[in-house]
Order: sequence, then structure tokens, then C-alpha cells
Amino acid sequence: MREIKLKNYSVYLGDIKESFPKALNINNYSSVYVLVDELTEKYCLNLVKPFLGDYSLINIPSGESYKNIQGASSIWQHLIDHQADRKALLINLGGGVIGDMGGFCASTFKRGIDFLQIPTTLLAQVDASIGGKLAIDFDQIKNCIGLFNDPVCILIDPVFLSTLPDQQLISGMTEILKHGLLADRSILDKLYQMESLNQLVDKQLIYDAIYVKKQVVGQDPFEKGYRKILNLGHTIGHAIESFYLETNEPLLHGEAIAIGLICELYLSHHLLGMDQNVLLQLDKFVQKWYPHILLSPSNYAEFFHLLLNDKKNEHGKICFSLLEQIEKPVINQEVSKDWILKSFDFYNEKATTNAQD
Repeated sequence: MREIKLKNYSVYLGDIKESFPKALNINNYSSVYVLVDELTEKYCLNLVKPFLGDYSLINIPSGESYKNIQGASSIWQHLIDHQADRKALLINLGGGVIGDMGGFCASTFKRGIDFLQIPTTLLAQVDASIGGKLAIDFDQIKNCIGLFNDPVCILIDPVFLSTLPDQQLISGMTEILKHGLLADRSILDKLYQMESLNQLVDKQLIYDAIYVKKQVVGQDPFEKGYRKILNLGHTIGHAIESFYLETNEPLLHGEAIAIGLICELYLSHHLLGMDQNVLLQLDKFVQKWYPHILLSPSNYAEFFHLLLNDKKNEHGKICFSLLEQIEKPVINQEVSKDWILKSFDFYNEKATTNAQD
């Protein structure tokens, strides 16, 4: 069992059978609620049932399209219908949507009840569950309504990853990739040498990725400055994710962010002088493991409109977190519309070329 300490809580990495009893005396709570979707109820709930005692199950549909005010209302309604008081506990058993929305609902219900995160996807384990960011989407804008608040603790067990399809592992891999670019070249080396997705289910790799985020969050818990580096790939990536969420072929978070990383490393190369080989190596890796998705130029205007609503913007300017080189990120980089559109064209050119090879 490995413990990673943040300021107000700990992340426990290891067997859930050990971490759950160690981390929490569940009998201290007046009532316990477990938030799941249909997938985590089927594949993950049985792994934690032995430690729960009496609990009430809250079930919501899976997917980013339900991370909205209607989804939040259904959670609040369940808590009200079951007379939950301020000594209740909400356990969020699932991926980033469950953790984000469950934490948001717990933090706002009766001005706040305790919540516990048990992330079951790779994306949530290495990134989404850590750092106290909680939110729902609103008006097609990702994470538009939210707050910062810390869980009681986070319990991470790689056993949950065995329940995931490859597509979900690939989605989570994007955040590990980002953490390597930002702060740990050894993570990049492991990924670039990877021959099988099974190598992602590795406690040391997960630990290293969590540690990067822990270090960043510890320096800037409320994203006033340095923590903005974690937005690498996310300015463009979130716009693309939001656009496709309204189509019949939505992208997973990590799939959209992978596109964002290529576009934003293109900007890093041309605007900050980042070594072109960093961009080309990333592109080669993304084209190897991720779906080949082309961005229709007819949608560029909508992508740009969504970028204008990004929550990181300041004074009407689109602000990026970019790289001068590996392990040397910079924040608050204003980028013109022309360069943003050029980055879309570059991504399409590389995706088309690789699809034909």
C-alpha cells in the first residue's frame, strides 16, 4: 500500500481490501450513499460491497452527456428523498464523470457533506480524481459550473482497470502522456517504448503520474497560476470534445485531448521554439494508438466559438498552456485565431498521411 499525501487528504494506491478499512471508519457516518453508473454497478460495486454495511445506491447513466444540471438534480433529489443529513457520506465509484459530478453534488448539498473518491478508470486514477476540481457542464461548455473541494480520501486500485475496454485505457493514457511532457521525461520514455496496453496497468506508472499532479496541485491548489500547466492540450481538446459531444459520434475525453496535444505542441514549436522532434514523436505515438479522426474545416468556426468560452480565458483573450521544451511548460500564452486554425490544418495533414500509410 502506497500513500501519497496532499495537504488535506491522502491518495491510497493499492489493494482496495487494505485501503478502504485503513482510510475510513464508515461507521462514523449517519448514512452512506454510493454513486454509480450502469457500468460501475455491474463491474465494480461487488469489489467494495464487503466494506459498506448499509448503503443507498444512486444510479446515473454513464457518459459525459449526463454531467449536467439535470444529472446533478437527480443526485440531490435522491439524497433529499432518503433524508440525508450533513453527517452523510457519498462514495463516488466510477470514472471522471462520476467523480466530478458526485463531488460537486456532495459539496453543495446542505452546504457540503463528505465524499470519497474511488476512481475506476485510468483517466480518473491518474488525473481527474486528484486536485479537488469538481464541476458539471453547462450550455455545451465543459466544467463551466463548479468549485474546489477536497474528498475525505482517494482509493486507487489497478484491479478496476481490468474491467475497462481498450478505448478507455487509451483515453486515460492521454493524461499520463501529458504529465510526462510537463514534468517527467521518464514517463514519456515508458509510454513511447510500450508494446501493449496491458503495460498501462502498472502501479509504478500510475504512481509516477499521480505524483506529477500532486506536486503541481500542492504548489497551486486553486489554479491561480502554476497549476494552469495542467491545461496543456485541454484548451483545444475541450473545444473538440464539447463539439463532438453534440454529435452522433462523441469522443472520449482522452481522445479529444490527444488531438489537443498535437495542436498545442504545434503551437509550442512555432511560437515558443520547442524542438520539432518533440511534436513529431508525440504525433507518431498518437497516430499509433488513437483513432484517426479528421477535423472538418467546415467545423473550424464552431471549434473557435467554443474556444472563446474556455474558462481559462482572461479579458477576452484565448490563453494556452504550452511547452518551451519537455519539462518546461509556460502558462497564459495568448494565441491568435490564425495560428489556432493552422494547428487544426497540421493535425489533419498528419492524420490523413498516417491513415493512408
